[in-house]
Amino acid sequence: MKIRAIVTVSGLVQGVAFRHHTVLRAQQLKVAGWVRNLPNGDVQGCFEGDEPSVQALVEWCRLGPSRARVDRVIVENEPYRGEFDGFDVRY
Repeated sequence: MKIRAIVTVSGLVQGVAFRHHTVLRAQQLKVAGWVRNLPNGDVQGCFEGDEPSVQALVEWCRLGPSRARVDRVIVENEPYRGEFDGFDVRY
Protein backbone atom coordinates (compact mmCIF):
# COMPACT_ATOMS: atom_id res chain seq x y z
CA MET A 1 0.00 0.00 0.00
CA LYS A 2 1.26 3.48 -0.87
CA ILE A 3 0.99 6.27 1.69
CA ARG A 4 1.79 9.96 2.12
CA ALA A 5 3.06 11.63 5.30
CA ILE A 6 3.78 15.26 6.13
CA VAL A 7 6.53 15.31 8.76
CA THR A 8 7.62 18.30 10.86
CA VAL A 9 10.84 17.89 12.87
CA SER A 10 11.73 20.27 15.73
CA GLY A 11 14.99 20.68 17.61
CA LEU A 12 18.49 21.45 16.36
CA VAL A 13 17.67 20.43 12.80
CA GLN A 14 18.87 23.35 10.65
CA GLY A 15 22.56 23.87 9.91
CA VAL A 16 23.35 20.20 10.58
CA ALA A 17 22.79 18.78 7.04
CA PHE A 18 19.39 17.37 8.01
CA ARG A 19 17.89 18.06 4.58
CA HIS A 20 20.87 16.58 2.73
CA HIS A 21 20.78 13.37 4.77
CA THR A 22 17.00 13.14 4.40
CA VAL A 23 17.40 13.22 0.61
CA LEU A 24 20.04 10.48 0.74
CA ARG A 25 17.93 8.27 3.00
CA ALA A 26 14.80 8.85 0.91
CA GLN A 27 16.68 7.84 -2.23
CA GLN A 28 17.93 4.68 -0.51
CA LEU A 29 14.38 3.81 0.55
CA LYS A 30 12.86 4.79 -2.84
CA VAL A 31 10.59 7.38 -1.18
CA ALA A 32 9.44 10.35 -3.27
CA GLY A 33 8.70 13.88 -2.08
CA TRP A 34 10.58 16.83 -0.67
CA VAL A 35 12.18 18.35 2.45
CA ARG A 36 12.58 22.03 3.39
CA ASN A 37 13.58 24.36 6.21
CA LEU A 38 10.81 26.34 7.87
CA PRO A 39 11.31 29.94 9.09
CA ASN A 40 10.77 28.87 12.73
CA GLY A 41 13.81 26.54 12.69
CA ASP A 42 11.92 23.30 12.01
CA VAL A 43 12.39 20.99 9.04
CA GLN A 44 9.34 19.75 7.13
CA GLY A 45 9.05 16.96 4.62
CA CYS A 46 6.45 15.34 2.43
CA PHE A 47 7.09 11.62 1.94
CA GLU A 48 5.28 9.33 -0.50
CA GLY A 49 5.83 5.68 -1.28
CA ASP A 50 5.34 2.15 -0.03
CA GLU A 51 4.18 2.16 3.58
CA PRO A 52 7.23 0.34 5.04
CA SER A 53 9.62 2.70 3.25
CA VAL A 54 7.79 5.87 4.31
CA GLN A 55 7.59 4.57 7.90
CA ALA A 56 11.34 3.83 7.84
CA LEU A 57 12.07 7.40 6.70
CA VAL A 58 9.81 8.81 9.42
CA GLU A 59 11.63 6.70 12.02
CA TRP A 60 14.98 7.92 10.69
CA CYS A 61 13.74 11.52 11.16
CA ARG A 62 13.31 10.79 14.87
CA LEU A 63 17.13 10.49 15.07
CA GLY A 64 18.38 12.54 12.13
CA PRO A 65 22.05 12.92 11.20
CA SER A 66 24.72 12.73 13.89
CA ARG A 67 24.95 16.51 14.49
CA ALA A 68 21.17 16.96 14.86
CA ARG A 69 19.14 16.97 18.07
CA VAL A 70 15.54 15.99 17.42
CA ASP A 71 13.11 17.13 20.12
CA ARG A 72 9.79 16.39 18.42
CA VAL A 73 8.40 14.82 15.26
CA ILE A 74 4.83 15.49 14.16
CA VAL A 75 3.42 13.19 11.47
CA GLU A 76 0.26 14.01 9.53
CA ASN A 77 -1.01 11.26 7.25
CA GLU A 78 -2.69 12.32 4.02
CA PRO A 79 -4.13 10.41 1.06
CA TYR A 80 -1.45 9.19 -1.37
CA ARG A 81 -1.32 11.40 -4.49
CA GLY A 82 1.60 10.01 -6.48
CA GLU A 83 2.64 13.49 -7.59
CA PHE A 84 6.46 13.19 -7.23
CA ASP A 85 9.04 11.63 -9.55
CA GLY A 86 11.92 11.82 -7.07
CA PHE A 87 12.99 13.42 -3.79
CA ASP A 88 14.52 16.89 -3.48
CA VAL A 89 15.12 19.91 -1.30
CA ARG A 90 12.63 22.75 -1.59
CA TYR A 91 13.62 26.34 -0.86
